[in-house]
Amino acid sequence: MERRAFGLTDVGRRRVSNEDAFFVDDSLGLYAVADGMGGHNAGEVASQEAIDTLHGMVKRGAFALERVEAGDESDEAIRAALRLLESAVQAATYMVFGIAQNDPDQQGMGTTLSALVLCGRFGITAQVGDSRIYLIRDGEASQLTEDHTLIAWQLKQGIISHEEAAFSPHKNVITRAVGSREYVQVDTHFFQIQRGDAFLLCSDGLHSYLDIGEIPRITDLGPPVACRRFIDLANTRGGRDNISAVVVELA
Repeated sequence: MERRAFGLTDVGRRRVSNEDAFFVDDSLGLYAVADGMGGHNAGEVASQEAIDTLHGMVKRGAFALERVEAGDESDEAIRAALRLLESAVQAATYMVFGIAQNDPDQQGMGTTLSALVLCGRFGITAQVGDSRIYLIRDGEASQLTEDHTLIAWQLKQGIISHEEAAFSPHKNVITRAVGSREYVQVDTHFFQIQRGDAFLLCSDGLHSYLDIGEIPRITDLGPPVACRRFIDLANTRGGRDNISAVVVELA
């Protein structure tokens, strides 16, 4: 299957700097979005460092992905591919944390990180934070990742209702981040892909304005146009945060 992707980021209408970062590499089959946080521009340092470390680790260990791409679908090969992506996110966590410890202005910085790898007939996601990855298949979108937020946890535990969540003062409380500590729990997911699938990776500056039912008709426009349309949509509806979108299609 041929992979075609495009990414775009925008500062939005209310922020003075952009702390989001993204990555697109069709040849490697790696795609990612990161949403940084921290004062004194530390958020943009955290997100870019996380993306760079993720890319470097996956590129150095790409033989694990190439093995699956070549048709090895054994449990061992699949576990190796999963370990590679998880290890890359852990390396990003350690790197961001280490940088923060050496600079008082950057202590406490961190970032979300949502990564997707496509190899052979399979996809792998790695998730920390509340950026998201959606799968678009047969005209319908589904969320592949779980938000690591206080509200998501409260909803999962049945502590609050969806109606209460909409007005919660804890909307922006993230329970996991890359770099806030030297280790983070990474959610990974392995699944089959097929020709015609599309994916949207985005920061909360987009998905907080987006209804999941709107995603398929926009991604149908193709990656470059779809990314621009997503950015425009978020800005039109308020643009209160940085906005990032990566759209991938399989043909």
